[in-house]
Amino acid sequence: QVQVVESGGGSVQAGESLRLSCTASGFQLDEHAMGWFRQAPGREREGIACIAWNSRNAYYVDSVKGRFTVSRDNDKNILYLQMDNLQPEDSGMYYCAADLSLGKIPWPTYYRGGSLEPPRWDQFGYWGQGTQVTVSS
Repeated sequence: QVQVVESGGGSVQAGESLRLSCTASGFQLDEHAMGWFRQAPGREREGIACIAWNSRNAYYVDSVKGRFTVSRDNDKNILYLQMDNLQPEDSGMYYCAADLSLGKIPWPTYYRGGSLEPPRWDQFGYWGQGTQVTVSS
């Protein structure tokens, strides 16, 4: 049975840090790129960070670039998200998910010029219950 469990959320002040974990079971983590998603109240869930199956590539949306770091331990089947200098706009429910590709070439993929393409966030699945992050100013 496929399962992912997110943990590590909490309530912090602006400028503080949190480290989220995502423990996977029922599938091999090293067969998938893995992503972190965030859903703020009243907004759609958005992909914010992604790491290749072998950790050689990582992608971040602009709003978290330079503050968040995604990593993985394939031996332990765990994905991490280190979040530094948290801001109130980072508040929301955080989820991890696997790139299922659904018949397409799995991420990472590249533009013709060689630069990294963004992940296809709609190809991700195996959702957990999420972990809540609340940042106060």
